[in-house]
Amino acid sequence: MTRAGEVLTDPKARVVEGDEILITVPQAEDSHIGPEDIPLSIVWEDEDLVVVDKPAGMVVHPAPGTPSGTLVNALLHHFGGRLSGVGGVARPGIVHRIDKDTSGLLVVAKSDRAHHGLAAQFEAHSADRAYLAVVYGVPDAGDPRLVGTRGVSMEPGGVIRIQSGLARHKTDRQRQAVYFDGQGRHATTRASVLETFGTPPAMALVQCRLETGRTHQIRVHMAHAGHGLVGDPVYGGRRKPPVKAIGPVATEAVSGFSRQALHAAELGFDHPVTGERLRFESPLPDDMDALIEALRAATPV
Repeated sequence: MTRAGEVLTDPKARVVEGDEILITVPQAEDSHIGPEDIPLSIVWEDEDLVVVDKPAGMVVHPAPGTPSGTLVNALLHHFGGRLSGVGGVARPGIVHRIDKDTSGLLVVAKSDRAHHGLAAQFEAHSADRAYLAVVYGVPDAGDPRLVGTRGVSMEPGGVIRIQSGLARHKTDRQRQAVYFDGQGRHATTRASVLETFGTPPAMALVQCRLETGRTHQIRVHMAHAGHGLVGDPVYGGRRKPPVKAIGPVATEAVSGFSRQALHAAELGFDHPVTGERLRFESPLPDDMDALIEALRAATPV
């Protein structure tokens, strides 16, 4: 940025009437990430953004342990170079992420204007996100243990609100942990029981709505509330299926579920350019659908 041929470096520099400011935007650099021909489930796409239904097992962004085969590699191939410079580099704008072994919806920006507009909505918590999870136990607003758990409160309609700080675990850097008294980043999850399984009820299908979107938020918060996700290798603990309540067939389905039973089922936001409110839904993937059907079969009507 220059004024009268002089480069402006002071962010507090004052502008007076008559000044002519020249702003030069450099050409977007090519990303070091290579495109890969990987099939994608595209739910919505226009010139500014794309909504993808990500399968479980796919990493969103390349990292040292996963340099290829990611959603970003697949998107670079899908876009075929038709990208603006998000952050000065020609690449998809990852506004939010979901874990490798979580399935479901996420939105990705194709242009700078979309990236900024979407990021502002996620920062302001105005984007709607709802996940479906299968958990151990049945979260109950009348459960004294749950009511007495720090950070847990009850809202109308049987909604369980879990609020805390979230930050890296003090000894295990691969995990997130719940903190209070101003520690960690503020996080709020609202959970509602949609369906119960077993006799007596011993497991549940839960809808979790995110006010914030921190790393592993639902997994950590549900475990903190005493209702860890089925198949979660990090936060699910060593909990075993309740054989007496759900029977041997459903027990085998629960024990053999190979990932956290978590699916990003709903996503809503304002289009960052047109302002239109967009809302998307994703059906349960086959593995979670089969798990739930096995639990239903073990639950007399």
